[in-house]
Amino acid sequence: MKIPREISGEELAKLLKKYGYEITRQTGSHIRLTTTEKGQHHITIPAHKYLKIGTLSSILSDIAIHFKINKGDLIKNLF
Repeated sequence: MKIPREISGEELAKLLKKYGYEITRQTGSHIRLTTTEKGQHHITIPAHKYLKIGTLSSILSDIAIHFKINKGDLIKNLF
C-alpha cells in the first residue's frame, strides 16, 4: 500500500492515537508523542502542513519496528 502524500504532522498525531500515542510536548514546530504500549516509545514529528514522504516513511518504519509489525500492515491500519 502507498504512503499518503498530503498528510500533516497534526493529522498523523491524531491517527497514531490508535496505537496509544499521546502528545507529551510541543517545542516550536515539532510534536513529541509517547506510547506505553509494548514498552515506552517516543517519536518526534514535524508539525508541518505536509510531511515529506521520506520523513513520514521513516516515522512509520520506527513505529512498525517498535510494535513488531509489518510496515505495510501499519499503513493499512492507519490510513
